[in-house]
Amino acid sequence: MTQPDLPDSKHPTAAPSGVASSDTAASRSSDSTGGTEQGRSDQGGQAGPSAQRAALAQGVKRLGESLSGAFGKVSNAVFKRTARQGAGGRAAGFAGSAGGQSSGEGLRRVGRGLLRCAPWMLGVTAVAAAIGLLVAHPPAHEVPRGEVSVRQNLLTGSVVEARSGTLLVVPGLHTVRDLPLRDRSYQPTRFARADGEAPLQSLEGLSLGLDLTVRWALDSSRMAALASSLPDDIEGEVIAPALQGIVYRQIATHTVREIFSTQRGPIQQALEAELRSKLAADGIVLRSVQIGNVDLPQDYRTGLETLLSEGLASEKMRYTLELQEKKVRQTELEAAADKVRRETAAEAAAREQVIAARGQEEAMKHVLPFKQRQVEQRQLEAEADRVSRIRMAEGAAQARSIEADGEAKAREKLADAEAYRQTRIGKVAVEQMAAEGALLSRHPLLIQKAMADKLSDKVQVIIAPPPSDGGFIGKTLLGSRETGQNAAAGASADGAQTAAARTQQEQE
Repeated sequence: MTQPDLPDSKHPTAAPSGVASSDTAASRSSDSTGGTEQGRSDQGGQAGPSAQRAALAQGVKRLGESLSGAFGKVSNAVFKRTARQGAGGRAAGFAGSAGGQSSGEGLRRVGRGLLRCAPWMLGVTAVAAAIGLLVAHPPAHEVPRGEVSVRQNLLTGSVVEARSGTLLVVPGLHTVRDLPLRDRSYQPTRFARADGEAPLQSLEGLSLGLDLTVRWALDSSRMAALASSLPDDIEGEVIAPALQGIVYRQIATHTVREIFSTQRGPIQQALEAELRSKLAADGIVLRSVQIGNVDLPQDYRTGLETLLSEGLASEKMRYTLELQEKKVRQTELEAAADKVRRETAAEAAAREQVIAARGQEEAMKHVLPFKQRQVEQRQLEAEADRVSRIRMAEGAAQARSIEADGEAKAREKLADAEAYRQTRIGKVAVEQMAAEGALLSRHPLLIQKAMADKLSDKVQVIIAPPPSDGGFIGKTLLGSRETGQNAAAGASADGAQTAAARTQQEQE
């Protein structure tokens, strides 16, 4: 018969390894959760206390779930192995004759397996209980808003201050106290009313109530020392006794009238100065002391109000009479001022007229010579205008005479130049004609050539009888040499006569 494997025979470390792996996973989950919570707590004011608490609870919950899963896996493994052993025992019982003994042996084996797993189950149960305790009472302290948390280590005595975020507090190792950072207001009620528990007594022995408001704060530079020295009820055990000892003594030195109206400010200043110095020794900074309502007995209050009303009425009458006297005085002063103003205005008007007459007289003294100078100036201007016109006319006549003389001389010069030019042209023409006549006399054929050149573009055919002496064919048309010479001489004489006639005409 084959024996089933027991957890402690062949695999003694199977169950511990499973539990160890579960514990490792749980520790990793716890580390990751702790890291997450540490990162969130480092953010300070970014996440509120409720968000940090929820994150811590969520991390612990995940750790419990992982441990519960590990515990379930171990339990399932034990029960499965036990069931396999029981099934093997039952099969062996059916095969052999000792079936009852085999089933009993299987049950004993199941019991031994459970006993072997009992320490692990107890450990897992203890871990789960610790996790539940952490969830119910987390080891973290959230710093309230507007306060400072002071954590003191009971072993080393070190002190840590935190103004925001979360502090790790280990029970039995750390103590934490929250102290206010903001200003607080304290209003005592024992002596607030005249018929109260402990009313104040004035100088006359009259009971009265006083409504006081004390505004205080803790010294932020001494928070570590104040956390261990101050009681839990700061207002009831520190501020209230100090205030009662001072206020009873101060009020007992003043009358009700002074407390109610005339000396309220000095009383408040005296209370504030004395209480500030007394609370400073305990690390409390006094901001201000305000005196509110003064509660008096009803009969005294009525009489005091009547007295105050009569005093106010008398003061009002006195001020009214003074006002009327001032109005009468004001009327007199206004009448005198009006009289002086009218007299001054009349004197000013008379002086103004006198000054105007004198000014007009002085102005006439200056105006007459000015008018005379204006007349003389106009005469001089007319004479100057006449002289300037005469001079302008003379200048214009001289200019026209000069222009005429210049024009005559210019024409004379032009005529001389033209006569000289004509004379010169005539001489040149005579000399040219003489030269041409001499040339023609020496070369008579030039006449025929010139005529042929001039007629060549107009006459194409010339019909003329041939000369008898066999000379040039145009001889009969132009004449003989003697005829040409005579014609040249005649032309020269005509040209000279024409030039002489032109010169004479120009001279005339």
